[in-house]
Amino acid sequence: MKKINLKEKFDLFSDYWNPKIIGEVNGHDIKLAKVKGEFVWHNHKNEDELFYIVKGTLIIKFHKEEIELNEGEMLIVPKGVEHKPIAKNEVWILLFEPGSTKHTGEVKSKLTVEKYEKI
Repeated sequence: MKKINLKEKFDLFSDYWNPKIIGEVNGHDIKLAKVKGEFVWHNHKNEDELFYIVKGTLIIKFHKEEIELNEGEMLIVPKGVEHKPIAKNEVWILLFEPGSTKHTGEVKSKLTVEKYEKI
């Protein structure tokens, strides 16, 4: 067992939309990501996705609404729900999802990550 300092982990990288694995719990990855700009519309057919905002403000667009998340807030996007995260400024997020979760669902784009780095 080792404690994990989120700020120290966030200080290890600067790239956007490229989640890093910092731990695993019962087959679920705990990931950190820095995001800025717009991501792609996508969904996760078989997995729910948890977004926890560590720093900044993230907007998650859905087809009929958008939800703004601020520091200390979280949202669980149910499996199959198409969404598009947007960050006007740099945002630090913690993600909790099954290890099998594909970064952009079935959508392939220049932002798609095939293999997550562990830090």
